[in-house]
Amino acid sequence: MGRQQGIAVEKLQALGDPQTSSALDETEQLVVAYAEAMTQMPVDVSEALWQKIRARFKDAEIVELTSSIAWENYRARFNRALLVESDNLSEKTFCVIPARPQLANKES
Repeated sequence: MGRQQGIAVEKLQALGDPQTSSALDETEQLVVAYAEAMTQMPVDVSEALWQKIRARFKDAEIVELTSSIAWENYRARFNRALLVESDNLSEKTFCVIPARPQLANKES
């Protein structure tokens, strides 16, 4: 989808190491850092990161950004819990998730 929306391949590849990539600008690196903090268990958005987000985005933009990140986290966790497999739409180019060991069948 990202490529269809015109996002450069270099930007998608940079998501693996966003803080050192020259492909992402400062705002993009900030958004990725926020997404990573929101994805931690438990969620851990530091005060320093929060202040950078508040300085860069308007309140409505923060709500939209936070909602988008939360929704993607929901989808990822839902799919992972149910072992939903990828459709290989990215042809294993981006966002590869390590294989999860199969759970032993437990009888209830």
